[in-house]
Amino acid sequence: MAGTLIVALDLDARDEAERLIAQLGDAVDFYKIGYQLFYGGDGLNLGKALLKAGKRVFFDLKMLDIDNTVEKGVAAIARTGATMVTVHAYPKTMRAAAKAAEGSRLTVLGVTVLTSMDDADLTDAGYARDAAGLVALRAEQAKEAGIGGIVCSPNEAQMVRAIVGPELAIVTPGIRPAGSAHGDQKRVTGPAEALAAGASHLVVGRPITAAADPVGAAQAILAEMAGGTRLA
Repeated sequence: MAGTLIVALDLDARDEAERLIAQLGDAVDFYKIGYQLFYGGDGLNLGKALLKAGKRVFFDLKMLDIDNTVEKGVAAIARTGATMVTVHAYPKTMRAAAKAAEGSRLTVLGVTVLTSMDDADLTDAGYARDAAGLVALRAEQAKEAGIGGIVCSPNEAQMVRAIVGPELAIVTPGIRPAGSAHGDQKRVTGPAEALAAGASHLVVGRPITAAADPVGAAQAILAEMAGGTRLA
């Protein structure tokens, strides 16, 4: 299975994002809109425009609040026709999100441990588990909550696939092709390795958006993905 590439529009302004989208053309049909663009660059309306144009949109909002607020927020995103949205992978939050998304096309993803964090960061945050242990716990809870998928680092994808089975989406940021700078990411792999480990969707931002040739960078990643083999 070749997997699906999602390009992260981690940009400041809608017009900047639209220029990149126009450059990428038919090479990419799935985009992630996170805090930076959603709050500062008219990202909600850009997402709606992309959906109207036949693209797929992942609103990466990492919702975490009381159950009613999460439920209402996820329901609002579902009404846009979006493909994916993120919530923090706490059991009550995931259950509220699953309820809100029921009957829609929206896939709710539970964010386990950010790819910018390692075991030492989790200790600083007060967790008694290492990254792999916390990801495993959240994956089990996500499956029980009935949401559509998990966000984890590619390093944990094989473990998560064994926990959640073949149906749930495993979305992996922290994808860095050979020669790419890691930046603030700590738990990373290349595209083919992530797919081989069980990932279904790869989120790639700066290796494409900051490239001198974004189209060439995206095509190179897609070619590597097409040559990869995903393990069951």
